Amino acid sequence: MNRLVEIRRQEFLCRERAALDSKRRPFWLAQAEEWEQRALDEIARHFRECNQAELNAA
Repeated sequence: MNRLVEIRRQEFLCRERAALDSKRRPFWLAQAEEWEQRALDEIARHFRECNQAELNAA
């Protein structure tokens, strides 16, 4: 889950830059959305791995 923390940190930094850089706000928000999707993908991967481990243990 450390990877998820780093991904969320990147998302936060992009959102922070969007708030501070009005000229490039759309760019930074798009970057933040990409990081958000990566976070969702990472969460899904984690749950797939947990479910697979449960199936293998049964």
